Amino acid sequence: MRTVILFLLMAFLAIQNNFYAQVATTKIDSIIKTTFKEEEPGGVFLVAQDGKINYRKAFGKANLELDVMMQPEFVFEIGSMTKQFTAVGIALLEEQGKLHFEDEIVKYIPDYPTHGNKITIHHLLTHTSGIKDFTKIKGINDIAEEELSPIELIRFFKDEPMDFKPGEKYKYCNSGYVILGYIIEIISGQSYAEFVQENIFKPLEMSSSSYASHDKIIKKRVSGYHFKDIFINNKYISFSLPYASGSLLSTVDDLLKWQMALDANTLVQQKTKEKIFKNYTLHNGEKIAYGYGWHITKIEEAISYEHGGSIFGFKSMAVYLPKEKIYVVGLSNCDCHSPTSIVKNIAALYVQ
Repeated sequence: MRTVILFLLMAFLAIQNNFYAQVATTKIDSIIKTTFKEEEPGGVFLVAQDGKINYRKAFGKANLELDVMMQPEFVFEIGSMTKQFTAVGIALLEEQGKLHFEDEIVKYIPDYPTHGNKITIHHLLTHTSGIKDFTKIKGINDIAEEELSPIELIRFFKDEPMDFKPGEKYKYCNSGYVILGYIIEIISGQSYAEFVQENIFKPLEMSSSSYASHDKIIKKRVSGYHFKDIFINNKYISFSLPYASGSLLSTVDDLLKWQMALDANTLVQQKTKEKIFKNYTLHNGEKIAYGYGWHITKIEEAISYEHGGSIFGFKSMAVYLPKEKIYVVGLSNCDCHSPTSIVKNIAALYVQ
């Protein structure tokens, strides 16, 4: 009799779990389809719990001119989600004893004008350096298509006045991550692209991820679009500009591998990961809701590690809820279709 009751209970739980999965799928479909239409540029969304995929779907078109439908394995530019990889690259070098988070940047770029301030790697990682964001500088359009070396790009912004003294404010700054990429190159003796490939993508078998290129044939890469009354092809920009702040390509499947590796401490140790995912403070004690390469915030009452990306023709967003072990990522091939609120709304479905 007890065996029969146990069997019936297990069968009931299985039916219940399947019902909840169907409800979740229906809700997720509904959330996404409010933005992503079949005949427009599309996107790919993935939801995983404890590394197991619960949802993985593609929407819309990968290429409007060829009328190619989007597929879940297609490759996107991920924009500022690149900052996660740059931050972990710096953390890998810190664990190897090749740098310290509190090192001043003049240790690596001796002629960098700090205006009498102590600017550290920590300040660059947390957007608290006070260095002006090069994307906000007049003249950026004049160099947008040029192939610049990292030091040439740094020279473009290094003489600009500081926005504030290091540690006094938080202000999102792509310039800081450009400098971090250059520091990785100085210490490793590799290009940033080579370093990320050899130390992150290759060991994690992220075979569809790479540093972006306009020249290379990259299989399954989607086209990017803008919307100006009608859909148009995305504006050309040299990938040497976003560089270590935004020039990587990836897929939702590879990004899940990335999150699983972080969760398992495959790349960096737990003590280092605690520094990466710490909500840091300013000199006055105010929390900035940012760690090293991730926003540290909340969805409902759940702690959330998240970051988005925006680059000409593309937008991206990923959220990880560490307590719930929920990972949600969305990639879009039109900068008119942001996945940010969609990803957050999906993650909220899993918060008890």
